[in-house]
Amino acid sequence: MASISLLGLPTDINSSFARGAASAPSAIRRALKSERSNQSTELGPEIGTDIVIHDLGDVSLNERASDHVLIRNRCRTIAEAGEVPIILGGDHSVTWPIVAGLVPVHGLLSILHFDAHPDVYADFEGNPHSHASPFARILENRLSARLVQIGVRTLNHHCREQVERFAVEIVPMSQFTPSRAPILAGPLYISIDLDGIDPSEAPGVSHPEPGGLTVREVIAVLHAQTARIVGADIVELNPRFDRNDVTATLAAKLVRELAALIERNAKI
Repeated sequence: MASISLLGLPTDINSSFARGAASAPSAIRRALKSERSNQSTELGPEIGTDIVIHDLGDVSLNERASDHVLIRNRCRTIAEAGEVPIILGGDHSVTWPIVAGLVPVHGLLSILHFDAHPDVYADFEGNPHSHASPFARILENRLSARLVQIGVRTLNHHCREQVERFAVEIVPMSQFTPSRAPILAGPLYISIDLDGIDPSEAPGVSHPEPGGLTVREVIAVLHAQTARIVGADIVELNPRFDRNDVTATLAAKLVRELAALIERNAKI
């Protein structure tokens, strides 16, 4: 049985438009515990019965640049203990220090990234730690062997240049089907920005972008992956903009599906 942990990173200091993502970890935990749903997964195993998730609580962050070190060190400690972390953001800036903490333990990672945005800005509005820049930092620091992005539909000129510079693989949204997404080699890290999903299904985000993925498409891409998974994050839920907790409920479902996928792939 895989050893899976849940860790919250309640920060949105690097958000560029609207704050609120810092309250996401608690919202996702409430949805996970809600009686609106049960603990089944689409792969079959049930959370709490067949799969145990150890909730490690939230990292006490200071909303300063030094939080990067706190996140990196905590994730490295989790990995060294043999645990696979599912991280609850927070804005997307957290992915850089998470990956930086995992690489010394697992080596270079393949990254599967769901998002409306490529998040490869050299810096955004003068902030190199911006939630629009984590993958530029990851690639500059050579922390990933391969980055595949799914759901991207906001490429401007600068981001196109960055994508070419770093050889990022983007699966086009035009006529998207899950079969077009590659199956990556391990060790695999999965990053899910909820605005990658169409706002009709995930309204509780700061940067809704029409024309996105369906929940069914995301799950199909996830279930097709067969590599050993060493970590994952779910980021950019903004409860301020959610409706009837629809997006928090979706995030909770994705936690369960990721846990089941981690468990299944550990046995392959």
